[in-house]
Amino acid sequence: MEAKSHSHRSNLIVEEPPPLQQTGEIQLSDSNWYKISTVETLKMLKSNQETGLSEEDISIRQSKYGKNNLTENKKQSKLVRFLKQFNNSVIYILLVAGVLTLSMGHISDSIVIGIVVIVNALIGYIQENKAEDAISKIKQMLVVNATVIRNGERVDIDASELVLGDIVYLEAGDNVPADIRILDADNLKVQEAVLTGESDSVVKDEQTLIGNVTVADQTNMAFASTCVTNGSATGIVVSTGDYTEIGKINQSINHVKQQKTPLIISINNLGKYISYTIVLTAAILFGFGILFDVYEIPVLLLSIITMVVGSIPEGLPAITSVILAIGVQNMAKKNSIVKNLPSVETLGSVNIIGTDKTGTLTKNEMTVKDIVTRDNFYTVTGKGYSPEGEIFSGDEKITIDGDLRKLILIGALANDATLNYEDGKWGINGEPTDGCFLTLCKKAKLDIAGFSEVDKMPFDSDFKYMAKIVDLKDQRYLAVKGAPDKLVEFIKDDFDREYWKNQMTTLARQGKRVVATAYKKLPKNTTEIEHELLDEGMIFVGLVGIIDPPKEEVIDAILQARRAGVKIKMITGDHPETAAEIARHIQLSEKNKVITGPEVDKLTDEELSSVIQDYDIFARATPDNKLRIVKAYQANNLVTAMTGDGVNDAPALKQADIGIAMGVKGTDVAKEASDMVLANDDFSTIVDAIKEGRRVYDNIKKTIKFLLPTSIAEGLIVLVSILLSNPLPLQPVQLLWINMVSAVTISFAFVFEPAEHDIMDKKPRQKHENIIKTYDVFRVLYVAILIAGLGLIVNQYLISRGISQNTASTVTLNIIVFGKIFYLFNIRTAGRAISKNLFSNKVAFIVVGILLALQMGITYVPYMQGIFRTGSIEFYEWIYPLCCGLIIFTVVEIEKFLKSKTSGHKQ
Repeated sequence: MEAKSHSHRSNLIVEEPPPLQQTGEIQLSDSNWYKISTVETLKMLKSNQETGLSEEDISIRQSKYGKNNLTENKKQSKLVRFLKQFNNSVIYILLVAGVLTLSMGHISDSIVIGIVVIVNALIGYIQENKAEDAISKIKQMLVVNATVIRNGERVDIDASELVLGDIVYLEAGDNVPADIRILDADNLKVQEAVLTGESDSVVKDEQTLIGNVTVADQTNMAFASTCVTNGSATGIVVSTGDYTEIGKINQSINHVKQQKTPLIISINNLGKYISYTIVLTAAILFGFGILFDVYEIPVLLLSIITMVVGSIPEGLPAITSVILAIGVQNMAKKNSIVKNLPSVETLGSVNIIGTDKTGTLTKNEMTVKDIVTRDNFYTVTGKGYSPEGEIFSGDEKITIDGDLRKLILIGALANDATLNYEDGKWGINGEPTDGCFLTLCKKAKLDIAGFSEVDKMPFDSDFKYMAKIVDLKDQRYLAVKGAPDKLVEFIKDDFDREYWKNQMTTLARQGKRVVATAYKKLPKNTTEIEHELLDEGMIFVGLVGIIDPPKEEVIDAILQARRAGVKIKMITGDHPETAAEIARHIQLSEKNKVITGPEVDKLTDEELSSVIQDYDIFARATPDNKLRIVKAYQANNLVTAMTGDGVNDAPALKQADIGIAMGVKGTDVAKEASDMVLANDDFSTIVDAIKEGRRVYDNIKKTIKFLLPTSIAEGLIVLVSILLSNPLPLQPVQLLWINMVSAVTISFAFVFEPAEHDIMDKKPRQKHENIIKTYDVFRVLYVAILIAGLGLIVNQYLISRGISQNTASTVTLNIIVFGKIFYLFNIRTAGRAISKNLFSNKVAFIVVGILLALQMGITYVPYMQGIFRTGSIEFYEWIYPLCCGLIIFTVVEIEKFLKSKTSGHKQ
């Protein structure tokens, strides 16, 4: 077999292949099979092209090398996943409080604390399981079956059963089931976009290569997960499972450290600060109590536990999980499957979305947009493979004749694709470039049925054209379609080279793929195509400019994202000019500045981080480039999302703050690496997800600002009582009732709080921005002091009038609850509470009604009175909670009004 040297590729280093290993162990990790001849490959793998492997060989190899599957990350057990829900500083403190109350004999308190902790854990566990189940339903196997020769017979087997040395048949439409060295090929073309990012199919043959050749240039190899688009071949399996090119990328993913989401960082910090403050205060208070002999030690310890329990916002983890879970469900209804809860809000904080071009921003459907002949320039309307569209000269429709008619017919005749209409959609079987000429022919309402094929020469990357001999009536023609720079070499007479060169340059600078057509008449006795047929007599007809059109919804989605301060970055393996033209068309950014993968390779990580924000388009990018690009943005403290569908996107998907995989066209590897899957592959769905993510974050923030004042107020009530050596106004179980039952009930209103009208006009928040800002702390503190002060004053007043401790505690409990109810309407909006938006969230009124019913129960139902140590109160005594609630509401509204005046905000 003659070795083929790809000397025209500048990146190859020509060298002699290494001596072949004739005997011994087969190495799964060998990756230079492209250098080894077909004969030697069969010999090394001890296989036979005609009969394949024997059952004995197959059994030995399967037991030794395992199945042809990618190794999956070890799944967490259900027990571990459940126990993870307890990994929270707030929960730790509650558990300690529960143990202490149990050791002191306060069993009911311990039981209530335990129930609170378990409910929190169950909510998080159940929601994570639901999300995991949803993603598993949309996962698809890359390859299901393979056709092989075994024991001299051709059989179909499960692709996972393939072993080294298996002889595999490949045909158009097949997914390649493993890494295969081609033994013989017939017009074979393979689409490798999922591996290399290039949308064009690659011509494959069995020729041995010389030199160090990249994966994209290994023309005698077919790689796992790629797709055969044309022709057929027989090959031998040389790598399976983790040792395939896909497997290597999959393994690299496992070494990428997943990032914590901004919400997790913020809530962890908040929980940490609350925990430190509570523990420090408790320690100081315990020392104070011992030093001044405030209470007996058991009473003092119970009082401090009461303060700790009251100060902890127990409802926060639960309500946060519910808000996130509802966000997951809302997004699922809009075709976004989220794999873990915190990822919902991450989209709401992203600064950068890095996305592949082919198949994500564009349809991967080539479309002819421009036609150039000797005398005219034409534009073509329509997108994709749908034959809806017309041909114009200027603003006028034209008659299809002359060179225009010839060009369209030549393009349709020198063609291997078929155009079909299935399931309400136009598509092709074959090359996208061929398909767009068939669409153009239908738009022109021309028919090639009258032509009969005599012979054809498929497209070859070395010659860069394809040709076909056809007959029409009594005349024989040679129709040729290919690269302009190649076809012009064959034109000898009556040819304005300068004109055509300028036209080619103009189209190329617009990012269009340029294809030329030519023809000649042939005598009837010419029945076979030889390259020499093109050496003379060829007539150059014209050029076409082809684009891969963007998806219709992409432009609007990008504009919405830009308005929201989110920058879209195109990261693609395509040519810089092609990528730049698409970027301009979809309005990716104002500048659309381009940098290429090789240029990125020359930069150190520090240099790349310093210049990364200057660029909008990364062309000729490799998987390593994509990973470095994501890391560079993250080094600038930018929350980065990455979308993609191919195996080559997977490392960057996992490294990103949130990885977004395509559910329909996406590979298993991409889906596994991602945090979210778009079930409909619709890029515009991301904008909806951004809005939902921002709404979720806003509502979690409102929830925190809502819960903290009452938690602090409860702690203050106990703290002041200890300092004054007064009986405790509230018991631990009463504080847990306020924090868990009432807080979760009222806070549930925030789950359904609609998004603010200007939510998509705001810039993304800073990655390390605290969820609670300085002014929020001011409001939380004064509201907490107000609630605690009112509760203590009323409690002391009632006791001074001879009211029982249980009744006074019940009134105090209701003062705090009513304070929460009124404060709910304060916190729902930054503007006036009483406005046209008052009834925008009807759930708020429903949950208030439910809470009032529960308060009636804890106040008057004997069974609940026994558990929560409450007592019945007279009708007139409800005036205290009602008046206190109105005072809190009025004070906060006055503060909001004054703030709006000083800051200039409209109410």
